[in-house]
Amino acid sequence: QVQLVESGGGLVQAGGSLRLACAVSGRSFSSYAMAWFRQTPGKEREFVAAISWSGSSTDYIDSAKGRFTISRDNAKNTVYLQMNSLKPEDTALYYCAAQSGGYWRGTSAAFWGQGTQVTVSS
Repeated sequence: QVQLVESGGGLVQAGGSLRLACAVSGRSFSSYAMAWFRQTPGKEREFVAAISWSGSSTDYIDSAKGRFTISRDNAKNTVYLQMNSLKPEDTALYYCAAQSGGYWRGTSAAFWGQGTQVTVSS
């Protein structure tokens, strides 16, 4: 069984930075594509960023391009989301997700974390 545990969320002022981490337990972390999603109350979960199994391919929602960076350390079974120049509209519960197949496709995932709250004050 694969378990995902997020950390690094918190309260930050607009323009600030946070680094989220997602620690993955279980087998074959390096074979999974990984992604970050976010959700606010009353809205659907939204894709934010994804990274391929090797880290060679990444993808971002338009609003995150130039501000967020997804990365992974397969030796540590961890995926990161560095978030810079944060805006109040980035406020959400951020989830980590894993998908088999090596490259992220669509919005479904085999495994989800419990989420970490990010709050950006204006």
